[in-house]
Amino acid sequence: MPWDIALIFLVLGVVVPWRGRKRLKQLLAKPRVEPAERLSLYWSTIVFQWIAAAVVAWRSWAHGLTRQQLGLVMPGRILLFVVTVCGALVIVTLQWFNLRRMGRSTSPLRGPLQALAARILPQSSTELVPFLALALTAGLCEEFLYRGFAMAVIGRAALPTGVVVLLSSVLFGLAHLYQGRAGFVSTLLLGLLFGFSRSALGSLLPVIVWHVGVDVVAGIAGPRYLLTNNKVMASNEA
Repeated sequence: MPWDIALIFLVLGVVVPWRGRKRLKQLLAKPRVEPAERLSLYWSTIVFQWIAAAVVAWRSWAHGLTRQQLGLVMPGRILLFVVTVCGALVIVTLQWFNLRRMGRSTSPLRGPLQALAARILPQSSTELVPFLALALTAGLCEEFLYRGFAMAVIGRAALPTGVVVLLSSVLFGLAHLYQGRAGFVSTLLLGLLFGFSRSALGSLLPVIVWHVGVDVVAGIAGPRYLLTNNKVMASNEA
């Protein structure tokens, strides 16, 4: 493997998880996170992801990875459109109901999830707009990095599709390790779904739209179900 490609995998597999966990640890150590801090988190992440995607695109094309290998094509556009829309409706609905369920849950996982939500999810319309920009960025950049670049490079080793999808999904899960073990597992499973879909459909378009949908719902429904209930309970107890 060329040194620059190996370096990219090192960044994706080690530096990105370390950076995410370090930043979240700093946020969790604070009693509360100010709106300006959340906005800074959103914009810095947007800049970082676009720079990472640009560098990876540059090195991918330098090493002869084609648009088709990277999933930057749209074969069978009508079928692709139908699958994209139908899949988005299903995934967005499931995400919405899952957040509502977690908001009402008494599971021990609810506490850490609420602590995370209180620090990184938007809590006003001023914060929601840049968060939606972050959701769009994550859908585009992360899908290119993990379902485009990573799957294309691993696939060059002539490994079975299942192994290619699994390895890229592990990298994807590690990038979200800041969410804890439960977040790692759920993101890995989502990565498997996205990876097999990208492999079967030959395009990144559906998984980009699905990824954006998941993050948009998290930004809208997450505060509603994970944070609003806390405020109501706190006011009632007072």
